[in-house]
Amino acid sequence: MNLTPELEIIPISALNQYSYCPRRCYLIHSEGLFSDNVHTLRGTHEHERVDQVLHEIKQGIRIEFALPVWSDKLGLSGRCDVVEFHPDGAIFPVEYKHGKKKKWANDDLQLAAQAVCLQEMKGGEVSSGAIYHIQSKRRRNVAITPELIADVAYHTGIVRELFQQQKLPPPTEQTQRCKGCSMVEACSPDVAKAAQQIALLSKNLYLVEDDFSEPVSISNSTI
Repeated sequence: MNLTPELEIIPISALNQYSYCPRRCYLIHSEGLFSDNVHTLRGTHEHERVDQVLHEIKQGIRIEFALPVWSDKLGLSGRCDVVEFHPDGAIFPVEYKHGKKKKWANDDLQLAAQAVCLQEMKGGEVSSGAIYHIQSKRRRNVAITPELIADVAYHTGIVRELFQQQKLPPPTEQTQRCKGCSMVEACSPDVAKAAQQIALLSKNLYLVEDDFSEPVSISNSTI
C-alpha cells in the first residue's frame, strides 16, 4: 500500500455517504458523529458475521472476506466485504447491505469504488460486482460501467474538497432520504432549515429599495 502522500485519503464509505446526503457524510467523517438505529445495528451485525471468515474456496473460486483495498491514483481506501477470485482471472467484489434494494445509487457507487481499487491493485479489469441484500437474500449484479468509474473519480474529488473546506452542508432537499436515517437527530434538518429561513427573512427585512427610475430634478428656487 503506497498511497500518494499529497492526497488526503478518502474512505470509500464516504463516497456512499456523500452520494446519499452530503450533510450526513460531513457529520460522520469530518465531525466524527455517528448514531446507530435499528437499521445500522442490523447492518453492523451482518458485516461482523461476514468478517469472521478470512477466506475459503468454493468450486474453484477463492473467496476473500474483509479484504483491504486502496487506490494510489485517487487516494481512496476501504475494505471489501467479499471478493471472489475466479479461475478464469475474473475478480468479482460483493458488498453486503442490510435490507432490500433501495432506489438510491449510493451502494452501486461504493461497489464501483471497490472495483476501481481492485483494478489498480491487481492489474486486471473488474467489469462487474454485486450487492447482496441480506433481508431479501438476493444478489443483484452491477455492471462497472465507464460512467460509474467516472462517478467514483468525481465523488472522490468533491468529498475531498468538502473535508478541506470544513463547512457543514445544508440539509438535503430530498426529505424522503431523512426517513430512517440514523443521523437525523444530530443533523436536525428541520431546525437547520428554520434557521436558514430566519436568516433570510432578517436579511430581507433590512434591505432598502431605492427607486432610481426617475431622475431627481433640482430647481434653482430650492437652492
